[in-house]
Amino acid sequence: MRLTLATWNINSVRLRINLVARFLRENAPDVLCLQETKCRDAEFPLAEFHKLGYSHVAINGQKGYHGVAIASKLPLSEIDRRSFCDKGDARHLAATLTPQGAGGRAIAVHNFYVPAGGDEPDPELNPKFAHKLAFLDEMRDWMSADKIAGKDAIMAGDLNVAPLETDVWSHKALLKVVSHTPVEVEKLGRVLKSGPWIDALRHHVPAEKKLYTWWSYRSPDWAKADKGRRLDHVWVSESLKPNLDGMSVLRESRGWERPSDHVPVVVHLSL
Repeated sequence: MRLTLATWNINSVRLRINLVARFLRENAPDVLCLQETKCRDAEFPLAEFHKLGYSHVAINGQKGYHGVAIASKLPLSEIDRRSFCDKGDARHLAATLTPQGAGGRAIAVHNFYVPAGGDEPDPELNPKFAHKLAFLDEMRDWMSADKIAGKDAIMAGDLNVAPLETDVWSHKALLKVVSHTPVEVEKLGRVLKSGPWIDALRHHVPAEKKLYTWWSYRSPDWAKADKGRRLDHVWVSESLKPNLDGMSVLRESRGWERPSDHVPVVVHLSL
């Protein structure tokens, strides 16, 4: 069977539920990981997902900020939510799925929303940036200690770091801009190695080729300027590397009416 997983920072699921519905109708992934849902669990638009055929939904939300969710056509089990940096923020959600026809193979899915980090790339001056760096350190330590990628696993979400020079429109211009600073890139690299994980997007797209998943609202003509960054990621455990079977970035959704500044990222696995 072919398993399709998508990840999307939706920037308010209630505000953009029509865009989510459009994406699900047109692309029909088996699993959708959402970030920045920005609503409490009781306010999540479950009925809309059920109407679209996603009867299995796990939620970790909070009022007005952050929030992650996993919507699936496949049953979800072992649902878990982990708090990082003792903040109590809704930034992580995990669930296990067992695709039919995959020989009972259980796959753990981890959905993350890493802190953006504010504007000033100095942890001494900017508590938000200090929080981001500490969050990445804790991710690395936890994944290494608990061997998260030791079994079949997928990690998806808005990691808020563009690690490669080709993950940003200008490496030189963004070296001192939060999301592409050397310290963030180094720390995300340590998270990647702690699995060890396979970067599913770069498995299919050569490192020398530009690849973006986010375009700022501040640009009056985002498409023409094309000053993007790759902030959204899908990683798989080494055990799933042979099963990777394609990916896509739905750039066109950035041009939809009242869009998120992020676009959906889709990864296919042949099981």
